Amino acid sequence: MPEGHSVHRIARQFDRNIVGRPVHASSPQGRFADGAAAITGRSATSVRAVGKQMFLEFEDDLWLRVHLGMYGAWDFAGEIVVDATIASANGRMGQTNQRGTDLDEPIYDVAGENSLTSIGAPRRTRVHVRMSEQTTGLADEPDTWPPPVVGQVRLRLLTDVTCADLRGPTACELQTPDEVVATIARLGPDPLVDDVAEGEERFTTVVRRKPTSIALLLMDQAVVSGIGNVYRAELLFRARQHPHTPGRDVPEEVVRGIWRDWVRLLAIGVETGQMMTMDDLDEAAYRRAMASRDDRHWVYHRAGLPCRVCGTAIVVEELATRKLYWCPNCQR
Repeated sequence: MPEGHSVHRIARQFDRNIVGRPVHASSPQGRFADGAAAITGRSATSVRAVGKQMFLEFEDDLWLRVHLGMYGAWDFAGEIVVDATIASANGRMGQTNQRGTDLDEPIYDVAGENSLTSIGAPRRTRVHVRMSEQTTGLADEPDTWPPPVVGQVRLRLLTDVTCADLRGPTACELQTPDEVVATIARLGPDPLVDDVAEGEERFTTVVRRKPTSIALLLMDQAVVSGIGNVYRAELLFRARQHPHTPGRDVPEEVVRGIWRDWVRLLAIGVETGQMMTMDDLDEAAYRRAMASRDDRHWVYHRAGLPCRVCGTAIVVEELATRKLYWCPNCQR
């Protein structure tokens, strides 16, 4: 499932490429035909991300709400503005050429993050991207505009130079301003949207009164926005917190520490496009981690492998239909 950093990056792409421009909207799949008809011809005026949801505003107080869910993704094609440069893409592109922290060159993850693929659920795609004199990737698609529809596209937003295709979302609907306010009010604090100090107080107060396990609370979008399965496992390990401890029994300083760590990790994720959760890596190790998920996390997706700290085998279990990874020694 796309986590909060991906949705904030999607909103960034919309702000650069769609906002301020009239769009032609269509629903090639047909499941959002009425909504597309209401949008088409209007200009997008603003965009915001809150947790795992994105809200795109159009003229006349019309809002598009998108929740990618488990499998949703946006594909971008055409002229894609990336950090004050323009990349032209034949085919599809998603998370675009954004630099890794303090490195001279972009690092692309073949698994689908910070790479020339969809933003959201990873998809395999072949694209042709030119940035300055650098050419990355190859595509078989012809140089046609607009690009051909590929797969089940719920919504296509098309400007004169940029195309954004939405596939597989959990939610894609139009809302009034009041409905947007009500939707956001039901969400927990997002460090990139809410005041960080106020968010810490909200998060700490809610967690400390709940009998629910801290592992479940971190995935509850009404408690905190944006955390998914990867960040949940990594935050708990970094806090050395047993995942099944009821929230009300987790020491207050640990709860506050988890929030502050989330503030930091979310910022790193938005900057790099990758859920980087390991610290103090030298440049070679950092490059490996940015390029490979296997080198990026403490416990996530490491079931049966030795803990990077104590050597104990990492365990995985099912918790509310999601996989929970943790170290039974470090997180006692």
